Amino acid sequence: MWQIILGSVGFLLYFIYDINSIQKKNKFMQKFFAAGTILVVVSLLMELYLAWGQGHRSAGAMAGFGIGAVLFLVLLIYTLFFALPFEETYCEENKLRAAYTEGVYGLCRHPGVLWFAGAYLCMWGMFGGWRQGVYFLLMIFWNYLYIIFQDLWTFPRTFFNYNEYQKTTPFLIPNRESIRVCLCNIRKR
Repeated sequence: MWQIILGSVGFLLYFIYDINSIQKKNKFMQKFFAAGTILVVVSLLMELYLAWGQGHRSAGAMAGFGIGAVLFLVLLIYTLFFALPFEETYCEENKLRAAYTEGVYGLCRHPGVLWFAGAYLCMWGMFGGWRQGVYFLLMIFWNYLYIIFQDLWTFPRTFFNYNEYQKTTPFLIPNRESIRVCLCNIRKR
């Protein structure tokens, strides 16, 4: 139960961080993104610890889902912290700037949600069980609500080219053209 509360509060802090970054610009609240991330990670570690002894999967299934979870987590970390200019994205005071549209951000506007959902579904697959499913699906749900909020409210106020980006790049599910754009950007590097 505590892991659900901590993870949910973590996502609430993300929402507050976004609202603050546009309206209030309170320096203390600029730390809410980091605090929210810590809470989400701690809640995940708690859930994994609690689920460890309750798994009903074979060692092979756990290993397969575990490898999938690690791959998706690597993609998530890359997408959120290395594919974007970190200082400008997470540390500087919010100012109107251009949306980053290259690499994985040419694939869809919110590729991190794909990797987050993939990682959480794989971790659920490692253990199975309805209780674990409630946790993992709820965290995916909060993340999905958060990106809807960002796509409709935060990002149009943050990025001067976001409306154009919305017209040219899929919201969440990549299409043939967006996959081509992503692969072309990766090849250029």
